[in-house]
Amino acid sequence: MMRVMTFNLRFENAADGPFAWEFRRDLVVRVISRHGPHILGTQEGTRNQLDFLAEQLFPQYEMVAANRVWDSTCQYPTLFYKKQDFDFMEGDEFWLSTTPRVHRSKNWDSAFPRMMSHASFQEKHSGREFTVLVTHLDHLGGKARVEQSRMIGEWLAQQCRPCILMGDFNDRPGSRVHRILTEDYKNMLDTWQTLHKAENEKSMTRHDFQGSPEKFRMDWIIHSPQFMAREASILRDNREGFYPSDHYPYLAMLEWRSPLRDGGRC
Repeated sequence: MMRVMTFNLRFENAADGPFAWEFRRDLVVRVISRHGPHILGTQEGTRNQLDFLAEQLFPQYEMVAANRVWDSTCQYPTLFYKKQDFDFMEGDEFWLSTTPRVHRSKNWDSAFPRMMSHASFQEKHSGREFTVLVTHLDHLGGKARVEQSRMIGEWLAQQCRPCILMGDFNDRPGSRVHRILTEDYKNMLDTWQTLHKAENEKSMTRHDFQGSPEKFRMDWIIHSPQFMAREASILRDNREGFYPSDHYPYLAMLEWRSPLRDGGRC
């Protein structure tokens, strides 16, 4: 069983006062270590935050930052993986814009530059190969979210390995963005929906540090049909009402649906 977690860390912001990163970071590490995802995708992490996680999670986890241009102004969607379970094969990242190789480029009505990061792994015990993507779509630009999701969908359609996509999509299940990513380019499955879980207050993943859910389920893990979701949980871990982020992490348990011979090698 493969444990996959998406976790919006909330960027390092001194204006957060008692919820600033320096007060939350150890709790973030404890939550990750407690649930032990095999693959972790984070959003909003600045270099300082990601370096801290990489140091604290070492040697169990390795951070994927292939070909990254590090910039103190950026928030990077980033993958971590358990080294004992997977071999890293290849990875890259690009900006969700009309000029994806131009650093910090943005288009449409996107409030901020947005990117996606991807990596392909080989499962050590089975030899199966798969690809994981992590992203964070824009929070204000509705047109931008549609165009950003189309870019991801077009990229997914070109992949020959089974895929897992995770992140903060800043949109609701059933939205145009959700349909693009689950229907239009490649038949991808939403882990929450395939387990027939309700879309209600209990499924909302943002809570603004208060533990009171807001908006909708905007943090998703979706996957190609070679996988099957067995469990999914919105993690409400806290320390006496103090939360590690303004989003709940989301954890899904996936297993391979197909026999080994159909494991998805390119």
